[in-house]
Amino acid sequence: MIVVGGGVVGLLTGLQLGRSGLSVELFDSGCLGRESSWAGGGIVSPLYPWRYSPAVTALAHWSQDFYPKLGEQLLAQTQVDPEVYATGLYWLDLDDDVQALEWARFEGRPLLEVAMADVQRAVPALAAGFGRAVHMADVANVRNPRLIKALRAALLQMPNVTLHEHCAVTGFIREGERIAGVQTSQGEMRADQVVLAAGAWSGELMKTLGLELPVEPVKGQMILYKCAADFLPAIVLAKGRYAIPRCDGHVLVGSTLEHAGFDKTPTEDALESLKASAVELLPALANAEVVGHWAGLRPGSPEGIPFIGPVPGHEGLWLNCGHYRNGLVLAPASCQLLADLMLGRELIVNPAPYAPAGRLG
Repeated sequence: MIVVGGGVVGLLTGLQLGRSGLSVELFDSGCLGRESSWAGGGIVSPLYPWRYSPAVTALAHWSQDFYPKLGEQLLAQTQVDPEVYATGLYWLDLDDDVQALEWARFEGRPLLEVAMADVQRAVPALAAGFGRAVHMADVANVRNPRLIKALRAALLQMPNVTLHEHCAVTGFIREGERIAGVQTSQGEMRADQVVLAAGAWSGELMKTLGLELPVEPVKGQMILYKCAADFLPAIVLAKGRYAIPRCDGHVLVGSTLEHAGFDKTPTEDALESLKASAVELLPALANAEVVGHWAGLRPGSPEGIPFIGPVPGHEGLWLNCGHYRNGLVLAPASCQLLADLMLGRELIVNPAPYAPAGRLG
């Protein structure tokens, strides 16, 4: 079994398959998890869950319920804490708060309208001037670099899993209708099954088979402040920008949405825009130091619905990619679904919306 891609989706795929007793060879062109998985904010929720299709909602709900258990399992196994930190999330001055509340009632999610006076008491650092708020108390965020570190450590403990870092997959070995392995920068590697989980680069690899996978890079930039540990007790989101607290007082502010190909160079324009949004949300950040500024490439896909399942006409090739802005929140459910499909087990959700069949060019 080969897994192409060492982001959170590839690593969790390897963990699922490895725990099922399969021999797994996992390849990444660089260091594990240093692309989109490292760059994201780690909110364990879509930013605006009511604006997504039921396909995204189904995976998100399963993953949200599973994340605390995943964090506990990884900590116990590796002594690395991914810091699944339940802070809740306040959405401020939404244009579609009525639809959001209707969605929550239909889905049975704890999203409630709250008075701004209560928000100000709960988040004293929040700027004045916001008029309306809705709140979901159980939204968590995960410290994504630590999640990657924990997953890597867990995989290294497994004798049936081999990690190949700095080993780029450049194409596939095709024998008739079968995919029999991959071409890498270090030579051929053969396997009965290949899972493509290469994030924003998945579309480029599919082109080597003459297939058009509509997954493209979408650049996102973030900044990081170091504040007092109690400065921001909850995630706050307004006008498409958010601030996320970590356990130790770091606060992430993001993010941009840019179509710039595979260029992930941080820019001064984005830095100034993010700093302005930060101060608009939390005025005290005007006097705080930006201790980090980076960019990552999200795997953009139509409606943000990932591709999970077998590729028609290419026996042995499976996809788990195209999660767009929701890779971290959808990863546990996506990888569970893929493993269950591959191993013929009972499925956690209907796989039809994610099937590559009919969605490739």
